[in-house]
Amino acid sequence: MRKIKREKVWEEKYVFGDKERDAQIYEMADRMNVSELFAVLLYNRGYRTVEDAERFLRLEQSDLHDPFLLADMTSAVDRILAAVENKEKICIYGDYDVDGVTSVTVLYLYLKELGADVSFRIPKREGEGYGVSCNAVKELYEDGVELIITVDTGITANVEIEFAKELGIDFVVTDHHECHAELPVACAVVNPHRPDCPYPFKELAGVGVVFKLVSACEMTRCKERGEPVIDGLRRVCLAYADLTAVGTIADVMPVTDENRLIVSLGLKLLSDRPRAGLAALAEASSSKGSTDKKITSGMIGYGIAPRLNAAGRIADAAIAVELLLETDMQSAREAAERLCEINKQRQAEENRIALAAYEQIEDTVDPENDLVIVLDSNNWHQGIIGIVSSRITEKFGLPSILISFDGEDGDEDPMDDGKGSGRSVKGLNLVEALGYCSDLLVKYGGHELAAGLTVKRANLDAFRDKINEYVRKHLTDDMFKIRMEADFEISMKDMSMHFAEEISVLEPFGIGNATPAFIMRDVKVKRITNIGGGKHSRLTLEKDGDVATALYFGVVEGELGFECGDTVDVLFNIDINDYRNIRTVQMVLQDARIADSFAKEELRQKERYAEISAGADFSLAEDVIPSREDCAVVYKVLRHEYRLENSVIDIRTLMKHIAEVSDVKQINYVKLKYILRIFNELRICEAEELENDIYRFCIFFNASKTSIDKSSILKKLKSQCKDRHTAD
Repeated sequence: MRKIKREKVWEEKYVFGDKERDAQIYEMADRMNVSELFAVLLYNRGYRTVEDAERFLRLEQSDLHDPFLLADMTSAVDRILAAVENKEKICIYGDYDVDGVTSVTVLYLYLKELGADVSFRIPKREGEGYGVSCNAVKELYEDGVELIITVDTGITANVEIEFAKELGIDFVVTDHHECHAELPVACAVVNPHRPDCPYPFKELAGVGVVFKLVSACEMTRCKERGEPVIDGLRRVCLAYADLTAVGTIADVMPVTDENRLIVSLGLKLLSDRPRAGLAALAEASSSKGSTDKKITSGMIGYGIAPRLNAAGRIADAAIAVELLLETDMQSAREAAERLCEINKQRQAEENRIALAAYEQIEDTVDPENDLVIVLDSNNWHQGIIGIVSSRITEKFGLPSILISFDGEDGDEDPMDDGKGSGRSVKGLNLVEALGYCSDLLVKYGGHELAAGLTVKRANLDAFRDKINEYVRKHLTDDMFKIRMEADFEISMKDMSMHFAEEISVLEPFGIGNATPAFIMRDVKVKRITNIGGGKHSRLTLEKDGDVATALYFGVVEGELGFECGDTVDVLFNIDINDYRNIRTVQMVLQDARIADSFAKEELRQKERYAEISAGADFSLAEDVIPSREDCAVVYKVLRHEYRLENSVIDIRTLMKHIAEVSDVKQINYVKLKYILRIFNELRICEAEELENDIYRFCIFFNASKTSIDKSSILKKLKSQCKDRHTAD
């Protein structure tokens, strides 16, 4: 199966030149005593006044929104505190991802601190599936539970909550997922996405909603004791901001508004006094096993979160909760190692499914007609197929859906349910595509780029056809483009330590507050080195006499698309490298390509060569008529390559080698093409063009000397020169 080539499109958020807008930037920079470049970064993030920008940078706990602005918060607090006071049996019901696990942990710790009779329950992905079930409610009723508090789930559990009501169990729902038209009838439904909820910030994670619930409870208790409510809020921040930050980052919520403050406070807690479970997990997930490595949002996203997630994917999410509740460091290390082992099992299962999926793609997918890759199996783990779907979409550049059926090989039933997980590409809303196929599905839901579904085996082929039909009807250019945003273009001189330190003030970074990215054009590649065991590259780049080091992670020399000596454009982040207490500014490349200016000139030269070859005249100033000295230099370079047993070369590489010869001016594309034709004609050397400016050549070491003036090709070329008398 072919890989769809998705074009990378660079977009600059800010381009200097608008006088009115630039004046606003200069004024902001002056009033805030920051650089103009830093003021643009604030402007790009939506902070267009000094007051808004300073509030964004301030990160004060008093900037947290009043939790009682969340609809039903007062009812939720009253019911929970009453249950604590009356020693009712409480159960926290959560989800099995990191957001759910941290939500359970925060509320469990807080209620335990109040002396509550509290337990928690997280359904197993295999067997129970997502959300509240009537079976679970019945079991909790039999166990004497009187109040169930949902975290990161429950907003669509209308039937289950009605069933609980009949049994005499109360529900308090806390969630952050999209609401259906009819809310469940519970004691309280706390969700910022409620249509009637006036809360000013809608992008809280599930654990963020729990954080607000705990804050509201503590503020209420402060009022009852006559204490300042800010004291209660500070206690909650110091106790739970770390867990809230982990869940917020793992659930890829925007790091804006109060999420930015919560994540910032949480990362500071993780640095100053990390709780045992998170410290042990950070230590276990570190490649060097470092015990003092700073925990960052990146480490949470790529190290801690996948391990916490693994428990819920292929084992039991309660294992992750137990780790987070652990206070003994040695026990925490043992639990962290267990999670790492579960994660290794997850990785092994992921690789097994991926290999089977790739084989199925080769055998069954029609590359001309299948714009959505739909695969199925009887023995794929439902907790893993979403990750594999992401890998397939990234690999082939197409939306993909993987479906795992309940039946067994050789015993398939048309009524078997298949649970699917899909990923899409920008430009195709996967939920809308599934909606087009709703008559063939048991259920579906999700977001634009990620969704889940259930389909009967009997409807699978029809579903595959119909979703591809939808995509063919709604195909857009964006499906085949990857848009990469940069804040603005900078020069090498802008890469100062002062600016790099200003950038760090914007942390923590994440969705909605992306790490600043920049473009630099027409940069010369001076050196390329493979690092990290051959997995990454380090480049030395030069422009206008200034030099910078650039790291390119996950890309090695042969995959760059350019070589030493080439001129490139780069899109990158700025980083501070602290090595042996020596701090330097470096680039971290996100993308790099042959410079647009070089590519445009190359295209112009190719078009000009085609015109001249077709008989068009030209001026002497275009410098396309080769001299004897030009031919001698080209022959010298070809002979050198041939002695090195290189007999195939492309025009660009040949031009670069020629430019490296000392005291010789650059030979342009048109002239070089004519030199190779002349060599071939006069049998100075064989130069056969294989395709697209790639030549196979052979040096005739015993060839008799000849003059290029004998070439009929050269004579015709000179006859086309408008200044031919001067040329002669």
